[in-house]
Amino acid sequence: MKQLSDYADIFIMAPCYLGYLCMADKFCKKYLGTSKKNELLFVGFSFVGWLFLEVLNRKYFALNLFFLLAEHMLFVVLVLLLFRAGWEKKILAASILMTVMRLVINIAEPVLSCLVLFYKHTVEKIPEPFINEWEGGVICCISFCLVIVAISRLPKYLASVFYGKQGKWYVMLAAPLLVVITVLDVANWGACYGIMIRSGGNMGLYYDQIFSHTEFCALAVIFMSAAGFYLFAMDRIYLEQKKSSQYHAQVAVYKMLEEQYRQSERLRHDLKNHIFALSGLWEDREWEKLGGYLKKMENSAGLGDCEEATGNRVVDVLLYQKRKMTEEKKIVWECDVQIPKACGVSEFDLCVLFGNILDNAVEACEKAEQPFIHIRAGAVKNCFLLEVINSTAATDLPKSRLAGKKNPQAHGIGLLNVGDVVEKYDGAMHVEMQNGVFDISVLIPLGEAVHDMERAV
Repeated sequence: MKQLSDYADIFIMAPCYLGYLCMADKFCKKYLGTSKKNELLFVGFSFVGWLFLEVLNRKYFALNLFFLLAEHMLFVVLVLLLFRAGWEKKILAASILMTVMRLVINIAEPVLSCLVLFYKHTVEKIPEPFINEWEGGVICCISFCLVIVAISRLPKYLASVFYGKQGKWYVMLAAPLLVVITVLDVANWGACYGIMIRSGGNMGLYYDQIFSHTEFCALAVIFMSAAGFYLFAMDRIYLEQKKSSQYHAQVAVYKMLEEQYRQSERLRHDLKNHIFALSGLWEDREWEKLGGYLKKMENSAGLGDCEEATGNRVVDVLLYQKRKMTEEKKIVWECDVQIPKACGVSEFDLCVLFGNILDNAVEACEKAEQPFIHIRAGAVKNCFLLEVINSTAATDLPKSRLAGKKNPQAHGIGLLNVGDVVEKYDGAMHVEMQNGVFDISVLIPLGEAVHDMERAV
């Protein structure tokens, strides 16, 4: 019977730990991907391995720190073997799960232990109360339930962390979390051997336990704050770097468009001389030379068979390039764009708006069964309206406002720059998706016009 009581907390914790593994599997599947078979293998091997290590830990308690390390290693190895995605991203996912588990447990267990000790000391009048195996098991069980709740809430905050980063970024994010896990494990190992905050020797073992539990709780809260700040701060830095790199790329594109326009203007300026040269080739029946000359004129203009005539030189060239891209990808293209003279939006910002929106549309169409892009832009009630409708293979649209820049992971960093332009001109942006069709509208006031922008969209 005594041997059975030694393993009481394991029996109580087992169902809760199994629930934690199921939630961890759901988390990893969302961001890493896996098959149903591998899901079952992950949960099964993780649970059996944990159970085996916990039993050994009770039998060979002197190796407590070794068993904690083995438990972490087993979890990481199973994530690496049974889930998809790059190994760096899998390391980060495993690190986040283990860190959340350790932090929540190291906050919940001390608080619950203090409550139990306080009850025994004040209500049951026990001078120096202790927590037995069964009580410890119940406390652990409640703590794991809180871990399950915490992990279920993680996807709401971590979506952008797992989106589109390079491998080194995932490693940089995971490294401090692994340090936090190590420090907490060492601290717990020390507590197992009686290393705790003392009251000076004159307040008794009861207060020594209270002070020690408070110390662990405070340490875990500090680590949780530091880990959260680091994780989200690094994610923000990455987004800002991506925005900056895209901005500089857009500057280069804008300069290229202006250069192409200047080439076109030079061609028009020399048109008279070109007509004389072409007439001479025609009269001499030099058909091959005539064809080569015309081709050279077309290439030097940089516009070819451009059908766009929007009233803005940069937008004309940009739309031509995007239309040629859609022709190569067999995407149906419809364009009706007129840039009003009193638009008030600079050519560079127009390039940002059209370029980013159309790039996202082309990318979405590549995965759609019947790809198409419809573009409409012009003056509407003293406002400049840009609307792009395209097919997409996506099935849902996150509820967060794109213009608020709260969900870049779902729509691409480029739309963050679109949102910046819209905000710069006091405009509004609206998106919706229905039946495989994505619709984005941008509305910017012309001149000094003031409107209810959200209602107008």
